[in-house]
Amino acid sequence: MSVPLDQIPAPHGAPQLTLVDQLVQWGRRRIDERVFRPGMRMPSIRKLAVDKGVSRFTVVEAYERLVAHGYLDSRRGSGFFVRDRTSSNDSHVHPTLATERAPVPSTIDVVWLLRNMLHTSSPAKGPGIGYLPSSWLNGELLTGALRSMSRQSGAQMLGFGTPQGFLPLRQQIQTRLEELEIGASTEQIVMVSGVTQAIDLIARVFVKPGDTVIVGDPAWFQMFGRFVAQGARLVGMPYTPDGPDLDALEAMVQTWRPKMLVINSVLQNPTGTSLSAAQAFRILQLAQTYDFIVVEDDIYGDLCPTNFAATRLASLDQLKRVIFLNSYSKTLAPNLRVGYVAAAPEVANAIADQKMLVGMTSPELNERVLYKVLTDGHYRRHVERLRAKLDGVREKTVRMFEKVGYKPYLVPSAGMFLWADTGVDSEGLAAAGHEAGFLLTPGSLFSPHQLPSTWMRFNIANCGDPGLPAMLCAYSDRVG
Repeated sequence: MSVPLDQIPAPHGAPQLTLVDQLVQWGRRRIDERVFRPGMRMPSIRKLAVDKGVSRFTVVEAYERLVAHGYLDSRRGSGFFVRDRTSSNDSHVHPTLATERAPVPSTIDVVWLLRNMLHTSSPAKGPGIGYLPSSWLNGELLTGALRSMSRQSGAQMLGFGTPQGFLPLRQQIQTRLEELEIGASTEQIVMVSGVTQAIDLIARVFVKPGDTVIVGDPAWFQMFGRFVAQGARLVGMPYTPDGPDLDALEAMVQTWRPKMLVINSVLQNPTGTSLSAAQAFRILQLAQTYDFIVVEDDIYGDLCPTNFAATRLASLDQLKRVIFLNSYSKTLAPNLRVGYVAAAPEVANAIADQKMLVGMTSPELNERVLYKVLTDGHYRRHVERLRAKLDGVREKTVRMFEKVGYKPYLVPSAGMFLWADTGVDSEGLAAAGHEAGFLLTPGSLFSPHQLPSTWMRFNIANCGDPGLPAMLCAYSDRVG
């Protein structure tokens, strides 16, 4: 299901590329986008010739040009491999400068996914994307808020904002936290540009080189690189279909004496599990006994029905040891970039101070937009519609994967993700999907160790393309 070379368009106004030029362009783009990563073996000459409908001579000539351009290495008898251009590009730099510029050693590599998130032609071709399709979201909520703001005096939009964030919004969030039985003053709430920035600030404040941070294995991958860049040692806590393996967690904290644990209590990404009250109590007991911080990411909480059986750690702990995170990117718009941290007063102050050092204040205009959305009375109905839409596609999507031969880890009763065993190497499947125009997320990215995996995370809202099952089956048949 590869894209034929004669369908790769030349730049506007440029002459039509030869087959060799098109194949070189294809190879460079795949390497730059990290679909083919350093050290990976390129498709064999015979296989690529068949896939692209060209002669073997054309493939050989294209590969040789990629070698000449520094993209590939040729190994006699073994084939062509992607060159690590990070070190070769610095070969002319003074040795001292090259050492200073070297990246922090890390096995974490999620760049290829982040670079390609916007390259899918439609949400239905993005089963690996972590957001709901825009057609499910309600742009009128945002445009209505913007219209309302446009009728106000422009003078109030010209200020610098405060490190803690827009006070009326923090007051509104305080009310929401009370509904979750989490007590917090407005001084304990700090607005941030999403959970990603929250994790960055927390890492900067609390994590020192050599500290141990326990994360889920599997878990949200984007935080891994941030903790590694801070010099932390990542230890993966295994999961079961009932939630985190707490016996394993206890052994880990006894051995590693961690600085913190990062966890989704509700609809964990990617497994979809949620904590019971007994599990939450045990985690907090371990945190107190072994003196570590718990960072609770509740970004999927609004996708749960009000009667959903799950326990938030912050509601039991009341922000003594738990740092509570949330954001509205999943339910309103990915580019709204407004989230918050709720924590003990001294922790909130430290995070606000670090926020000033990193970027002064978060954009108050965005915070004012969110405040309007949350107070106009339509947000609750909006999230109820999102839950209903997810409920409407969940069973159908599960059946589709079962027909393909994939085994779900469990079938959550809420949320957007399905964690499934594909039975094949999911990195190879993701690369094949990319060639067919689909963005898939391999399971290896969700492990702090990035070990090969047959697991893959699917967004059930983005699995509606009729060509998806055929592509998945074709790959399984080819490697099976």
